Parts: sequence; C-alpha cells; structure tokens
Amino acid sequence: MKLKTLLMGAIASAAIAPAAFAERGSDGQVNIIYWQAPSIMNPFLSGGTKDVEAASLVIEPLARYNEVGEMVPFLAAEIPTVENGGVSEDLTTITWKIAPGLKWSDGSAFTANDVKFTADYCMDPEGGCAQVTKYEGVSSVEALDDLTVKVTFAKPTPFPYGPFVGGESPIIQAAQFANCMGAKAPECTEANFGPIGTGPFVVDEFKPNDVITLSANPNYRDPAKPAFAKVLFKGGGDATAAGRAVMETGEFDYAWNLQLAPEVIARMEAAGKGTPVAGFGPLVERIMLNNTNPDPALGPDERSVIRPHPFLGDPAVYKAMSLAIDRPLLVEIGYGKAGKVTCNWIPAPAAVNSDTFTCDKQDIAAANAMLDEAGYKDTNGDGVRETPAGVPMKILYQTSTNAVRQDFQALIKQWWSEIGIESELRNLSGSVFFGGDPGSPDTFQKFYADVEMYANTFNGTDPQSYLANGLCDKAPTPASQWQGENISRFCNEEFDKLHAELTTTAGAAARAEISKRLNDIIVENGGMIPLVHRGRLSAHANTLGGVVLNVWDSEIWNAADWYRIK
Repeated sequence: MKLKTLLMGAIASAAIAPAAFAERGSDGQVNIIYWQAPSIMNPFLSGGTKDVEAASLVIEPLARYNEVGEMVPFLAAEIPTVENGGVSEDLTTITWKIAPGLKWSDGSAFTANDVKFTADYCMDPEGGCAQVTKYEGVSSVEALDDLTVKVTFAKPTPFPYGPFVGGESPIIQAAQFANCMGAKAPECTEANFGPIGTGPFVVDEFKPNDVITLSANPNYRDPAKPAFAKVLFKGGGDATAAGRAVMETGEFDYAWNLQLAPEVIARMEAAGKGTPVAGFGPLVERIMLNNTNPDPALGPDERSVIRPHPFLGDPAVYKAMSLAIDRPLLVEIGYGKAGKVTCNWIPAPAAVNSDTFTCDKQDIAAANAMLDEAGYKDTNGDGVRETPAGVPMKILYQTSTNAVRQDFQALIKQWWSEIGIESELRNLSGSVFFGGDPGSPDTFQKFYADVEMYANTFNGTDPQSYLANGLCDKAPTPASQWQGENISRFCNEEFDKLHAELTTTAGAAARAEISKRLNDIIVENGGMIPLVHRGRLSAHANTLGGVVLNVWDSEIWNAADWYRIK
C-alpha cells in the first residue's frame, strides 16, 4: 500500500460525519502515544515540543493558528487588527477582547487578570521562561476590565501577536500559579504537572516521562465537546513502536512524530488499521554548534557558558563540516518524500525561504582543503587534526534516541572522520533531552556537548519570535535556570540589530526580506548546520474522526473535535 502523505501544508483529516457526536464524553477513551514522553505540563518551563503539545489539551492561548496557518480566535472574541480598532494606529498597543462566559476547569471565571498574570509570570526577571521571546518588546500588560487586556510595546510593533498566541504561549490560572513566580517556578510541582485549564481535558494523573490520564473538562465552553470522556496519553518507547501501536496493532488512536524510514511507514500502513498524515511546515533537522566551551573541567555552571569554543567558532571549521555532509543521502534514508534538503534555519513559509546558500552536494576534498588552508593539521598521524594551538579536533555529538537520528549520527561521524574530525556519539532519551529539567545535565538547553542534533519549529507563519531565539540574551544560563532557546549561544551584534528592525517593520514582503537576512547571518556565522526540511508525519487510527494535522501550531490543536467513527 502506498504511503498516504499529504504534503506542502495540505490538510490531513478524516471525513467528519454530520452530527459526529452530540454529547460530551459519549465516545469513551482515546489513546495517544508520543514516543518522546512529556516531562511537564507547563510549556513555560520547557522548550520541548512534546511538552507544549501535551499541555495544549489542557491550557489554551487567546488565539492560535489553524491548519493553513491562519490566526483564529480561541479564548478571544476576535483577532485584534488596526481595522477593527484592536491594534492602535501607531502600532504600539494591541487590545484583546476575551470571549464572555469562559470558565476554568475548576468552575471559576477566566478573566483578563489571568492573562496579565501569565505575562508577569513569563517576564519575571528572576525566572527562566522558555517562551520569553514571545514577549520581546513588551513594556506592559494591563487588565482594563474582566474581559479586556491591553499589551503595550516599547516601540511600534507591526506584528504584535507574540504574547498569548499559539500553543507555546497559553494562559495559566493566576490563582493556581500565584506562588510560583520567578525562581520558585520549577518548584511548583503540583501546578506544573496538573495545570487548571480552559481546554477540552483536565489532568487526572501525571507521571513524568511515562503516562498522563485526563478526563473531559466539565466546564468546557462547548457543552457537546469533547466527545471522549477520557484520554490516555502514553509517553516513551520509540517511533517504531508508536507507529505499530496505531497502524498495526490498533492499541492506540494517535501516534506523533513518526520519524521513520518511508518503507517502514508503508509496511505499517499496509496492516490496514491506521493512516499516516503529513504536511510541511518550518520543521528543520539541524546540527547546533556550541559557541561556548563544554569542557567538563570548567564545572557545571561554567560549561556551555564561557566563550569561545576551542575551534567550532572558526568559519573554516563549521563550513568544512557542512561541506562534508551528503544531505540528499540523509533525506533518502531518513525521510524520502517527507524530507527535503535545506541550507536554512527557516525554510517555510516559502516567502521567507532564503536562496543564498547551496548545500546539496557533498565535497570531502574541498572540506579538507579548507581545513588545510586554515592551519588545522594532523601532526601525529592519528587521523585527527589539531588546531594551530595544538587542541585535537575531537567532539561530542549528541542527540535524542531515535533510529533515524542514530543513522544520521553514524554517517556524519564517518564523513567528519574523513576530514580529520573525530566524533564521540551520544544519544539520550527524548523525554530527558527535551525535558527542560534545570537539575539535569542531559538537556539540550544545557548543551554539555560540542554539537547536538534535533528539530523544532514555531507556531504561525511569521518567524519573528522564533528568530528571536538567535538573540544574544536568549542563551540558556544558570541565571535563567537553563531556560532559553538560543541553544547554540550564538551572539552577533548585526543579528541583534536586524532583529530589532524586524520588530518595527511593516509589510509582508519587507518582513520576509529581513527574516531571510537573519536566517543567513546565523547560518553563515556558525549558529547551526541545517540538514533536512522535515515534513511532520504522524498517524491516526481509521476509527478516529476529526483529525486535522496542523504544522503551524500544536499538532493536536483540535482534539476537542475528535470523535470515534462508529
């Protein structure tokens, strides 16, 4: 059976029958499996996609992006614009009107105070908020009345939709998190594991890195939804087991992020119990280059903080490393039609995809010549080059545990060895690697390695907030409790100035041009080595209706609309 992928932003959904369900909880239990297990239900304390998506079943933003990237109201009555008066003519304020009658799952009223509190929580200077880039340029957030929130920016902001929009920027309840501000945020285990929300489900029990059980929210705003009374959200295992559990054995109804070879997906689909669904958003598999020194001799609070790296900051080195990689082969073995070669950090939407670089041809000879000319020599004949200062070019290369990623690691290790760079490979459980635990030495934020490989994406079609992850002050450090999304610790004055320009630039075409230049600066100056523009590939049971794959927001953004096909 052919792999049924719907690519290039297509909508992937089961046919929705008229009156698919008419009573909350009438369809029993739905079983979801994420092979990277959620470690927390608070996306402000984790940059991991699996944590953001699990939390999206419970806590919601004022607005989010639908399956074609359009902003749509969720808790807001409408999307504020200049035309409707919600955005000021001088572009310095945005005023959100909250839909009336909303309740938290505990029955209390959802008000503008909760929205303001959420902003204060994330912007607290003593805390470490993983989503703080959403609040870039915000000078104040005010609750004008119970249903009105005003956000004021320090300067004109043509795209004011960072705060409170998308699955990465939901609203948390002020009453529940009141004593969790600043440095106390990670200590609030009960709230972080079981947030009170406005979403279709409530947490019954949360077992970190294992399983979440949820029930239908009795105070959800649509009395007929959700159709499912219970959710079993299983985490852990691997992508192969997750795919089989939906498409072969039928134990689960939805499997996320099936990072598997195309022929494996095709074999699973042939069993007839499930359907793979896919679409291209901005998801990029990349190698992050540590711009700081991860040497263990520096100590836990100095590693990946002190600059510079002994050799990765040299353009001759990271450009040679990139040149040695055969990206078309990686696409072929890892993703097939669900992958494309990319040289860019931001490959989508198409308007922001830069054409500055080409990287579709491997050239080992040119990579070696580049390193030779820069003075990196193998002086003792052991096959490993040394820097001009005599430091052996040996690196620790880490990623999460996954068959495709380990295949990539093995190939790239071999290619780098052919240019005199020795790699030690390390893989970690995705639940830990993407977990965001400030006490763990193994998170991708701490980056106690020289290079690390992963993929992530952003909500919506405007990359302003995502590009802010390249700003100097967004690097994870002990002071930020190791939160922050500038994972490579990239710092470039030109980038920071240009991003500030983006925040005040109006017009889609002009914003796209600046976005492309920002992309080029971070790639050209050693922030990362992009590898593959990945399609988002998941699978649902043939008996699960209402699924609409969304590559611009939380993948399970419309779980309230899911139902059992009878």
